[in-house]
Amino acid sequence: MTSTRRWPLALGLVLFAYLAAVFALYSVLPVKDGAVDWFAPLIRGGWMAWSFPGGLFFLTIALLISLMAVWEYASPGGNPRVGILRFETTRGDRLFISLLGSAFIHLAWLGLVGANLWWALVLSVVYAIGVFKLV
Repeated sequence: MTSTRRWPLALGLVLFAYLAAVFALYSVLPVKDGAVDWFAPLIRGGWMAWSFPGGLFFLTIALLISLMAVWEYASPGGNPRVGILRFETTRGDRLFISLLGSAFIHLAWLGLVGANLWWALVLSVVYAIGVFKLV
């Protein structure tokens, strides 16, 4: 079988693993007064205060890297391209630039606006689309 026939299976496995991990994360959420406490630590007394949003954040980064691997498997990137910043980048480079920029957008949002990060997420998605189209 060629890679053109196997990439849907790889994509399905990556998405299944992500959904299974999210379900596993959801299943250990603590319940407080009959309601799910989304921001409570998942591991009591652990070395890091893992919460559902924090775990979901890192799972999503792992998903993006895995999806990039499947994309490269299905359609190798070939030659790097020169974008608006005037240096050569591959798809992996652009993913790294988008993740790094999104981290800075979120940190700036936390420092300047506050803890409501939904608009920072929207801004980061727009930034990532711009990076993949322009850089």
